Amino acid sequence: MARIAGTEVPNKKRIEVALGYIHGIGPTLAKKVAEQAGINGNPRIEDLTEQELTRIREIIDKQYRVEADLRRENSLNIRRLVEIGSYRGMRHRKGLPARGQRTKTNARTRKGARKTVAGRKRAAAKK
Repeated sequence: MARIAGTEVPNKKRIEVALGYIHGIGPTLAKKVAEQAGINGNPRIEDLTEQELTRIREIIDKQYRVEADLRRENSLNIRRLVEIGSYRGMRHRKGLPARGQRTKTNARTRKGARKTVAGRKRAAAKK
């Protein structure tokens, strides 16, 4: 396995898919990096020469924020929102969706598993 930006990328995958294993690089950016490195087509990682891999590493290191740096920046941005007490920060603190999605139904990913409230069905039936 080749190591790029601190991440092991699989040798058997094509370059555009393999670069997607790096946090912060998606399909479009992977294609752009391959073009900048002067790699024609979409070869597998195992077919690349050591020079081509080195060029890819240099391009990613110099031009893009990936892996730990990107994760750190994202967490600092969220922490800043929480500290200044913005609406989005309060939603992050409460563990609710921050971008206007509905919460009466859905939002289970953000809210977590359902928490059953005791005696709720009986109280609703008496009304």
